[in-house]
Amino acid sequence: MRGLDRVEGGRRGWSMLPLVLLVLALIDLRVELILLWDHFTLTSLTAAVRSHLLAVAVLVSQPSLWHHYRRSRG
Repeated sequence: MRGLDRVEGGRRGWSMLPLVLLVLALIDLRVELILLWDHFTLTSLTAAVRSHLLAVAVLVSQPSLWHHYRRSRG
């Protein structure tokens, strides 16, 4: 039981991780988002996704991350 308490206690300190990852992903995608806002094409969207795959994966996984870390706090 003691090991489980240590894991749960350690996870509480990471409650802001989804927010930090979201901010970092948006900073990484900043230029591409501006370009897409100015002139949206399917080619520019594909290029943005292919060149920033990790940032896009973080954005797609945000609901799961928020659910996981919100549940572990309670």
